[in-house]
Amino acid sequence: MRGKWLILLAAVLWGTTGTAQELGSDGSSPLVVGSLRLLLGAGALILISAFGAREAGWRWLVRPATLVSAIGMASYQPFFFSGVDRTGVAVGTLLAIGSAPVFVGAIESARSGVWPRRTWLRATVPAVSGLTILVLAQGGAVVDGLGALLSLVAGLSYAVYVVSAGRLARSGPAHRSVAVTFCLAAVILAPVVLTRDISFVTSPRGATTTLWLGLATTAAAYLVFTAGLQVTDTITAATLTLGEPVTATLLAVLVVGETVSTIGWAGIALTILGLALAARNTNHPHETHGSSRPGPYRSFRRTW
Repeated sequence: MRGKWLILLAAVLWGTTGTAQELGSDGSSPLVVGSLRLLLGAGALILISAFGAREAGWRWLVRPATLVSAIGMASYQPFFFSGVDRTGVAVGTLLAIGSAPVFVGAIESARSGVWPRRTWLRATVPAVSGLTILVLAQGGAVVDGLGALLSLVAGLSYAVYVVSAGRLARSGPAHRSVAVTFCLAAVILAPVVLTRDISFVTSPRGATTTLWLGLATTAAAYLVFTAGLQVTDTITAATLTLGEPVTATLLAVLVVGETVSTIGWAGIALTILGLALAARNTNHPHETHGSSRPGPYRSFRRTW
């Protein structure tokens, strides 16, 4: 349960991103803000790692999973913001965040040759359904074909990050795997910062917002998330991250003054139910169907 609570805490920190940007400086590009988050977060994580334990060394991070994890994180930023720009915040967020647990389940199932457990499905289906109800109940949803595709690619990119980060987290110190991953991702996105206007960070509100996004919602949140991944399977972790849009909605109501319809509140309740079921599930996320005998769902690996 400790790992699941850590992942939920990370989701709550991520959920503050929208409110922080709403209260921060105007005129800042979301893509630039996302890139600055990675750069600042990567710097903080390197400092943390420099003062961390030294016994594990760094060689274990020289592996394909580190590069794949960084590419997944770096790809998520432009695909997400581009998708949101074309198809709107509601649909873009729904497709990107809502599809990530499904993609994680598919990737893990393809790797292991085993379908996810029914307990995971019983948690994920209501969580994603509740998110869908919440987003669509707000109205103003406009679906753009290319925007929807970009948002789905963002969800796939994040799923790739989660799966790779999970493998790294179970191999060594969490702070080092996150630090190296985010440094590589920051290098990939550095051209965005170098070619765009970042003057908004010189204002007090802009500086405060950037610091919060970089230190709290990036460095601290992903440290906590990776620590949770060390003791939690990745597909359950991906479902628990759906606590992010719930947090974002509640903060928008309580802080920004937005309103949520009755149907929207029902969607929030359904998502929370799914999160509770995911947190309660202590079993392995894949079907085993007995002790040593492979279950009937294992045969799909041979089919592929």
